[in-house]
Amino acid sequence: MAKPGPVLITTVCGALLGALVLTALPASAAPGPAHEPGPVREGGGLVREGSGRDASAAPPRTFTARSLPEADTDTPLRRDGGYPRRTALAVPPVNPADASVKLGLAPYHSLAPRLNALQRLGDRVSVEVAGRSAGGHELYLVTVTAPESAREAREQERMRERIENAPAAAAKDARIKAAYKTPVFINNNIHGNEWEGTDAALELIEELATATDRKTAGLLATTRVYLNVTANPDGRIAGTRANGDGFDLNRDFITASQPEARAIRRIAIDKQPAVMLDLHGYVNGTLIEPTTPPHGENYEYDLFLKNSYANALGMEKAVNGLGHTEAKDGVRPAVIPFRDEQEGWDDWPPIFTPQYMPFQGAVAAHTIEFPMTVNNRAYDTLPKAELRRRAAINVDIAGAAMRATLDHTLAHRASLIADQIETFRRGAAGEVQRPVSEETVPGVPGIGPEDVYTTTFPRAYVIPAGRTQRSAVAAARLVDHLVANDVRVGQAADGSYVVDMHQPKRGMANVILAEGRDISADVSTMYDISGWSLGLLWGATVRKVEHGPVPRVVRTVHAAAPTGSVAPFGDLSLRLDDPKELAAVNALLAQGVKVRRAADGSAVVPSSARGAARVLADRYGVVFRATKERGTAPLERTRVAASVSAGELFALREMGFEVVPVSTEILNAGFDWSAAQVLFVSRGLEYGKLTPAAREALRASGAGVVGVGPAGAAFNKAAGLLPATAVAGNGDANGVVTVRNAGGAITGGAPGHTFVYSPLWFRELGAGVRAEQSYAASDPLVSGHWRPAADGRGGPADAAGQAAVISGTAAHGAPVVLFGTEPLFRDHPKGVFAQVGRALLAR
Repeated sequence: MAKPGPVLITTVCGALLGALVLTALPASAAPGPAHEPGPVREGGGLVREGSGRDASAAPPRTFTARSLPEADTDTPLRRDGGYPRRTALAVPPVNPADASVKLGLAPYHSLAPRLNALQRLGDRVSVEVAGRSAGGHELYLVTVTAPESAREAREQERMRERIENAPAAAAKDARIKAAYKTPVFINNNIHGNEWEGTDAALELIEELATATDRKTAGLLATTRVYLNVTANPDGRIAGTRANGDGFDLNRDFITASQPEARAIRRIAIDKQPAVMLDLHGYVNGTLIEPTTPPHGENYEYDLFLKNSYANALGMEKAVNGLGHTEAKDGVRPAVIPFRDEQEGWDDWPPIFTPQYMPFQGAVAAHTIEFPMTVNNRAYDTLPKAELRRRAAINVDIAGAAMRATLDHTLAHRASLIADQIETFRRGAAGEVQRPVSEETVPGVPGIGPEDVYTTTFPRAYVIPAGRTQRSAVAAARLVDHLVANDVRVGQAADGSYVVDMHQPKRGMANVILAEGRDISADVSTMYDISGWSLGLLWGATVRKVEHGPVPRVVRTVHAAAPTGSVAPFGDLSLRLDDPKELAAVNALLAQGVKVRRAADGSAVVPSSARGAARVLADRYGVVFRATKERGTAPLERTRVAASVSAGELFALREMGFEVVPVSTEILNAGFDWSAAQVLFVSRGLEYGKLTPAAREALRASGAGVVGVGPAGAAFNKAAGLLPATAVAGNGDANGVVTVRNAGGAITGGAPGHTFVYSPLWFRELGAGVRAEQSYAASDPLVSGHWRPAADGRGGPADAAGQAAVISGTAAHGAPVVLFGTEPLFRDHPKGVFAQVGRALLAR
């Protein structure tokens, strides 16, 4: 049943900027449809005269109630570290094709001119370039706060560091209580075709820059408001959910494979927000987190729920108070999942932006989903006037959520900072978590056993290095990733890396390194992935110290020690257990080096290539050892024709493969198979839809086939390649599983764990078909969510002991490898990538 109705925790301040009246928005069309599509959580700019901007691109949402003033040339620029810090942003060329224009919203090219002007409205607005997108567009971070001298800014930084690094002392620090500015972070447009947060942010910046009332002055004297104006400019311009690399950025926060996610991670670490909003669309009514169970077990969830629920109530009141109704506008009342829903909108995995932020100190973090759909089919089919009406409503709602959050922050500054300090203090002290209940989180209704998720933190983790580490390059990558996420890592006298779990950001350390939990019995459905352990899936050996002494640390690690080396004489052996080793061997092959394959799948490099090997050892951190092995067959440069996801394409290129994207249409149009030696199929390519000529061209080419998941298995069956029966598990299942590796060319050196998403296994293997990898003999699921389907089949018990990866030779002589696992999922299971790399080279 749904949780009981709300109980008001605290009175939220009235409208922060009620005295400021914005221009009325267009709202003339009829209400939207009675039923908007369900959630897919993967689911006007100011330009000065003479800018050359195309007037046809100007959005109608301009500030006609007052015009922005001319540049204030009397306010000096700060170059001493204080605020404001002005940046003269480069102005991109006008792009009339920007997808925002149709909606009457701010196109990307209008942002820099407007932000340049907003910086000159006075002394409250600063703009910095936080990074660049995958497509090369600048990411704009705006800070709005009262001016600070260099000394005052240094004092704020000193207090911020004290809160994190000396939280017990910070809790008693009268200066922090009196003068520390609460950091609030508002992240907009991380899904490129969920536009409106950007426009609401621009309106808010102008309001805060120009308001003359006492409340605004008080807010900015006690708060720093940080706004990432558009987190995904590539997608904003193109009207796509993903960035220029094809990645859903709101799935990338445990791995941070994309530059936009790394920029947000840097903001989180440097600014340490106590409160955070992430603006999305489209769920009708407006969805305002906190979430349904399961809740991330590594959070200090009692502190997080207390603050997130209180802020959610204020946002709900503000959104509903706008006066939009279902009868008049097609807008339903706001929804708070924790209170109003049972399951299906969880905060379990640390892949979403608001689910990452608590590990960096946020005690209130929210996804906000505004209600009126304007993307995908709606964008293509609805009249422009209706799209603009909907977009205007969404901007209003996004703005209301932002303003209510600032109200809440102003009213509860002391408790928000105190709870952030307490989060870090518990970690540093190694204290146990406090399970949520109506006693530990008073005032939040409906807390039950289904909301209790805690973990027992180990005393430490140890990551061996050197000879005791299965893969030194994997250990270095994992250590550098921990450091990049602001986890404290030390090094012992024997070279091992030590993560002492008595540290402020222990939750961050544990969510990366722990095995995770099987939550299959806890809920019937999950929003996205349920298992992700980088400790098990990144190829490094990670040892848990449950109790007892922690190895003595002799130095603090700021970057992993170099791992690359080359034996001084003889031929060289390069293990192919890691994506960096695959990248190195592909670089050698591209240079024309005569590399041979050994029986265990490793590469034998002639001594004549020692110079090239030294360069690659330094670049990738890989180890070339001396060998007397001669090798069994030559390795050749492999070009891959791939019908794959964006994440798989990214991983293949990371390993140094030349990749040519293909599809059914491309093959039917007469693909030149001299350009590729292997076909990789994981989605979007159906053998049954190929023309006879395309099928014959593929067969005649002799190209090998590597297939992943249901699409790969279906291609194999339709093409009659390997005699094997693919069995589909529960399509909703995903997680980390234990496997047994047969060794040899495909799974030699592979870790004992892999990742599954809609898992498959193979039975009835015909003559010549080899099981390269099998699921563990009993209950292979380590962490994640994998239940049997409604008919009782397809669960982990059915998969136990079955073949997960198979190989063989098709009747026409082409090598074939099929994966029932997801070895390249979202650039995520790094330690498993090499299995695919080896399969592509095995031809």
